[in-house]
Amino acid sequence: MSRTILRGRVLSFRRAPQAIDDTESYDYFEDAAVSIVDGVIAAVENFAAADTAGAAIVDHRPHLIMAGFIDLHLHYVQSQMMAAYAGSLLEWLNRYTFVEEQKFSQQGHADAVAVDFFDALIRHGTTTAVAYCSSHPRSVDAFFAEAQRRDMLVVGGKVMMDRNAPEALCDTPQAGYDDSKALIARWHGRGRARYAISPRFAITSSPEQLEAAQALAAEHPDCYIQTHLSENDAEITYSMALYPEAPDYTGIYEHYGLLRGNTLLGHCIHLNHREAGVLAETGAVAVFCPTSNLFLGSGLFDRQRLVERGVRTGIATDIGGGTSVSMLRTLDEGYKVLQLRGQRLDPFAAFHMATRGNAEALGLADSIGSVAPGRAADLVVLDAGATPTMRMRLATVTTLAEELFLLQTLGDDRAIAEVYVSGARAKSVLGGL
Repeated sequence: MSRTILRGRVLSFRRAPQAIDDTESYDYFEDAAVSIVDGVIAAVENFAAADTAGAAIVDHRPHLIMAGFIDLHLHYVQSQMMAAYAGSLLEWLNRYTFVEEQKFSQQGHADAVAVDFFDALIRHGTTTAVAYCSSHPRSVDAFFAEAQRRDMLVVGGKVMMDRNAPEALCDTPQAGYDDSKALIARWHGRGRARYAISPRFAITSSPEQLEAAQALAAEHPDCYIQTHLSENDAEITYSMALYPEAPDYTGIYEHYGLLRGNTLLGHCIHLNHREAGVLAETGAVAVFCPTSNLFLGSGLFDRQRLVERGVRTGIATDIGGGTSVSMLRTLDEGYKVLQLRGQRLDPFAAFHMATRGNAEALGLADSIGSVAPGRAADLVVLDAGATPTMRMRLATVTTLAEELFLLQTLGDDRAIAEVYVSGARAKSVLGGL
């Protein structure tokens, strides 16, 4: 039984910080030993007190070791269309997204994109991602197969869509059900893979297809459900025209039994009071996608209002509407969005969201999201002096909070010194780095 010890400063959250001075919400070690055995963290303690006999020691001082970042909402099939110029969500979908996703019918395309996609995640310190694939089952197979090759914990699913999209992308209610059912049997619970039942959104799913998604959800209560909700005013108007009997957009998914504790809802910007209450009651998660919301001009997420109403929240890149794979860049833009809302996102709360907070949203805080015994050794090593500009600012940093804020404000993939997945080095072994 081999044992590896990572040496460095360690920050790990116990719960969501209530304020910037809430030191009880996290553990911080100035010089820690993180012992890893068979891909799992066995102990976290002061290095001076650790038993290092027989262990391989990797010294990451003075860098900061944290749990790997978790991204709750993205589209791996849109990796090659980030920064596509368009005025708004529906224009962007029709002009670029649906065109790009049709390529996944081609033999070998999904496999090639999956490799590049997971390389990008690792470069930016993300060790778990929740992804939409395309409507093609082979895109799902490529996604999970590549994640399995890297031993990464991921969540994903085939997009179900049977209308208001190009014919080449549309399935049928029965085909969407059958394909999803087969993919669940093939991948859900296999190694670290988890499946998400994935009706794209109300506009592209008929009532019959949402009924099929409802049947899948009832048959597979341990599968996640993911879809989009209230991203854009035109989207909401169109959805209500398609489902005129619904009280509001959230009511569409509510009617079909798609809201529960393992439902992830991208965006949730324009929710009325009833909708916020429904999300709180069902435990569904509202996922904040700041770079996408800014890029497409969709609106400003009202995190404080939702939290005060008891709604669970998370944060995500939402590539390709989002403009960066980096959770650091995402936290930076999230801070700015909330500033415009008159809400402050302190750096401890931000890094909690990207680690333990998103793990809690997935119901997986007992296995990922913390640097603690019994958790998977999915870790990121952060260098706050990675660039000349960062080093210039770092010279005046005197507190951990200031260092974290520096990382999220000025950091990118260069600030990711190393990544570990199940205890194995993942970034430094990538080609071309």
